[in-house]
Amino acid sequence: SVPGTKVELTVSCRNLLDMDTFSKSDPVVVLFVQVSGSSEWKEFGRTEVIDNTLNPDFVRKFVLDYYFEEKQNLRFDVSPGSHSTFFGAQDFLGQAFVALGEVIGSQRGRLERPLTGVPGKRCGTILLLAEELSNCRDIVTMQLCANKLDKKDFFGKSDPFLVFYRSNEDGTFTICHKTEVVKNTLNPVWQPFTIPVRALCNGDYDRTVKIDVYDWDRDGSHDFIGEFATSYRELSRAQSQFTVYEVLNPRKKCKKKKYVNSGTVTLLSFSIESEFTFVDYIRGGTQLNFTVAIDFTASNGLPSQPTSLHYASPYQLSAYALALKAVGEIIQDYDSDKLFPAYGFGAKVPPDGKISHQFPLNNNVENPSCAGIEGVLESYLQSLRTVQLYGPTNFAPVINQVAGTAAQVTDGSQYHVLLIITDGVISDMLQTKEAIVTASSLPMSIIIVGVGPAEFEAMEELDGDEVRLSSRGRYAERDIVQFVPFRDYVDDSGNQVLSMARLAKDVLAEIPEQLLSYMKTRDIKPRRTNPE
Repeated sequence: SVPGTKVELTVSCRNLLDMDTFSKSDPVVVLFVQVSGSSEWKEFGRTEVIDNTLNPDFVRKFVLDYYFEEKQNLRFDVSPGSHSTFFGAQDFLGQAFVALGEVIGSQRGRLERPLTGVPGKRCGTILLLAEELSNCRDIVTMQLCANKLDKKDFFGKSDPFLVFYRSNEDGTFTICHKTEVVKNTLNPVWQPFTIPVRALCNGDYDRTVKIDVYDWDRDGSHDFIGEFATSYRELSRAQSQFTVYEVLNPRKKCKKKKYVNSGTVTLLSFSIESEFTFVDYIRGGTQLNFTVAIDFTASNGLPSQPTSLHYASPYQLSAYALALKAVGEIIQDYDSDKLFPAYGFGAKVPPDGKISHQFPLNNNVENPSCAGIEGVLESYLQSLRTVQLYGPTNFAPVINQVAGTAAQVTDGSQYHVLLIITDGVISDMLQTKEAIVTASSLPMSIIIVGVGPAEFEAMEELDGDEVRLSSRGRYAERDIVQFVPFRDYVDDSGNQVLSMARLAKDVLAEIPEQLLSYMKTRDIKPRRTNPE
């Protein structure tokens, strides 16, 4: 997700274990973060110690970088803050394990969990509140013009453009915006442009923003006209007045006694609007609904044979099961009922051996939902034993089925994610393109994981990252398909945990943007959450 989505966690506890004989405990909470893809826990930080209470509300907060596409496991240890750095076992008040996504995905970003870990004792609960740090989600639109810039070109006037840099903590500068070039003028007016506040100053309103003025040259050796510095706070004053900056060229300043400046730049307009984020919608109650569709066509090979893509050895899950688990375990934190409709396609189904392109894996046509990812895995393994792998490979029926459900609620409270796992040999390309183009105006995204050794050109085309997908002259309203080949993630070292975390990350990375693009085009705002 967008770099810089920072989430602030506020921690409270209720009914803590009373260890202190003379007074109540003096609790402190220590947060540990699990290192991605390993079982190692690292201390992230600790709250202050609050004296003499079993119901502490801690002031010191934890600020974490949040990534929708990663499982970010957290562990909270509660101890009596006997002000020592080592917590002995007798000084332990309980702990809770939780994924950051669970806190954000819970109602209004509030989660209460029982504390455990002291045998035979009730340890009370921990309350977590997640809030996205807000100063960084504003978007600024501004327009600048310049007057009497130095003439740099031998024949005509200059061709000026501006380059914006934000300053980093260590004093270096990072480029964050370039305007277009205005040809042959010393008094250019640039087009208005839009930039996130985060990009301009990283949320620090007083940090220096440096702006260079250049004269464009075809050969890329642009001539430096001059520079000026400002800050977000100073720029924002232009909402009520014009701000004029002198453009200075330090080299000229040193050389010429009479040098005044190399022209001026005027900030004509500056406006700020709030950009809603993925977290705003999730906290406002938008539910992600996750549906799975698995390829049961004969090209996968007989499930009983070790060469089959559906083959599960006693020691290892099949590629299908691994992909399902990797993606599903993250999505399920955002799905309140944890019930996932799961289908198979391309098999002959008992009792009469009809070919089906959307048979429920749990064999229940009325209710194809499975309980949790574990439930989907169980039904998948059960189906492998009862159906006959066949063909053709048709995607359209299951896409249309999810699209039908998505079309029923379009107010932004429900968003659907369809995961298709396939060996990639698709038979109904035209119908599938048509189905995706239709679905692109609905609150849904499609993830395709390609397993096996095939060339996945067709899947790449459906992905639409390079060329917008179209069908019979209609173009997809937005890009809703993300494709990844499973084989890119099976690493040689055999560290499955890490490679599956990477798979989930790449597969889910586009979902927040796809959800936002739907909400934006429909002008749906997140429902406000009233703090209680």
